[in-house]
Formats: sequence, C-alpha cells, structure tokens
Amino acid sequence: MSRTCVIAMDYGTPAGEAAVAPYFTHIRGGRPPSPGALEEVTQRYRAIGFSPLERITGAQAAALERACGLPVIVGHKHAPPFIADAVQEAIRCGCDRVIGLPLAPHYSRMSLGGYERALRDEWPSELVFIPGFHDHPAFIGAVVGVLREALAGYQPDRLLFTAHSLPARILADGDPYRDQLLRTCELVAKATPLPPWEFAFQSASHTGEPWLGPDVLEAIDAAAAAGARSVLVCPVGFVADHLEILYDLDVEAAEHCRQRGIELRRTRMFNDDPAFIACLAAVVAAAA
Repeated sequence: MSRTCVIAMDYGTPAGEAAVAPYFTHIRGGRPPSPGALEEVTQRYRAIGFSPLERITGAQAAALERACGLPVIVGHKHAPPFIADAVQEAIRCGCDRVIGLPLAPHYSRMSLGGYERALRDEWPSELVFIPGFHDHPAFIGAVVGVLREALAGYQPDRLLFTAHSLPARILADGDPYRDQLLRTCELVAKATPLPPWEFAFQSASHTGEPWLGPDVLEAIDAAAAAGARSVLVCPVGFVADHLEILYDLDVEAAEHCRQRGIELRRTRMFNDDPAFIACLAAVVAAAA
C-alpha cells in the first residue's frame, strides 16, 4: 500500500552565531564569504536576536500535518536538516510517494526551481512537486485577512507589496516570478479596498549585477517625494518572520522611514496562522 508524505521546504537559517559562516558558505555554493561580509550578516542576525524561522517552520509543519492527515517532514535548502535529510527521513518512515511543498507562494526557476532540483536529485520514487500557490483562492484570502487587520482604523498614504528580489536576468529567460507577484497583488486588490498601492522588491544581494526593482527603499523615497507620510508594507512574497522581515523591513526600512519623517507599519506574517495553514492543506489536498 502506497504511503505518502509531505516534505515542506524553506530556505533555512543559522541556529546561532557559530552557524552563520557555514550557512553563508552553503548559500554561496561552498565559497566562504569575506570577513567583512560575514561580519555584516552576523551583525544583522545579532540585531534581531537571531531568526525564529526554524521554530516557525516546525510549527507550520506540525499544524499542516494535523490539517492534512499526512506526515510532514521539514527540509531546509541551506541549513540542517537539509532537503536530503528530509528525504532520508521519509524513506525511514516507509514512504514511497512524496509531495514536495516549498513554503513560498511564487515560482522562479532560481528559487522554487532550486527546491525541486534538490528534491528530485535525492528522492528515488514518485514525486509530486507544488510550484507555488500565488493565485490560490485560500492564499489570496489569507493575504486579504492580514491586510484588513492592518487597515482597521488606519489609512496609510501608500501600500507597498514586497517580495525578495532576484537577478534581473531571469526576465530574459521568461521566468514567471515577477508576473506571479503582480498577479497576487491584483487579485488581492480586486478582493478588498486598498489604499494607493505599488509593488517593490527587497533584500537584493550585492553581486555586481542588476537585480529586480524598484527596491523598497527607493519606493519609500518616491512615496516621500510625492508627499506620503505613512506607508504600510505587505511582504506578500514571504510567509514567516525571518531576517528579511525582522531586519530588512523592521530595522533597515523603518530607520529609512524615520529619517524621512514617514510612519512605517507592516502586515503581520502568517507563520502558523490557521488561515495560512488551511491554504497549505488545500494545496496539498489537490496534489494528494
């Protein structure tokens, strides 16, 4: 009798200061970072007391397992337990069919495609890979829910949807990432009244090549130049609190706004919110 499990995948995070160097090195394909770059990223983790992502992903997996009735195993892309470790756990549990679920809504061959390649390289049997859920009604509903909560009694001058930037060269290859992000925003805007909104990218890396923009800090500057004094950020490309939220937005972008006399708020992250878990369960059910 076939036994199916879900392998839920995310980017991963260093468990503490000693793990930052190996984590950063793994992201760089085995190339150690310079001492200056390592110190910069370590300081960012220190500033937020290190990322809660591993704990949150574990809570998401446990809640999803209860909701969908299938075993859910966590595998990280750049930190232990790695995706390969999750595959070995699935084999030990007697599973012969895997549903691969990246915990990210929008597909790019560079991002979610990397999860799929890592999983297919390790898993020997039947595999169903879920390439995102950017337009799933339950996901749109979950985004609408956190926006309505944030906008209750509050009317910002500008709403900025954000997601992690990627190198701009993906557009020449016809990558769907940017279009999917804009589609999510359009569907949310159709579902609920919103302040004037636009889309911006965040958290670009310094690699010496162009990355997708505009950057969120540039969008804040443009909003300020247009007279905006309050901005709400909705990080629609992310599903959990981690460095890109707790530092890039809550520290860096917030300070950028303070210097320009702008009030910055953001929507809360889904983490293991029941509406988001119900979305994941619906996506898994469709693949099961």
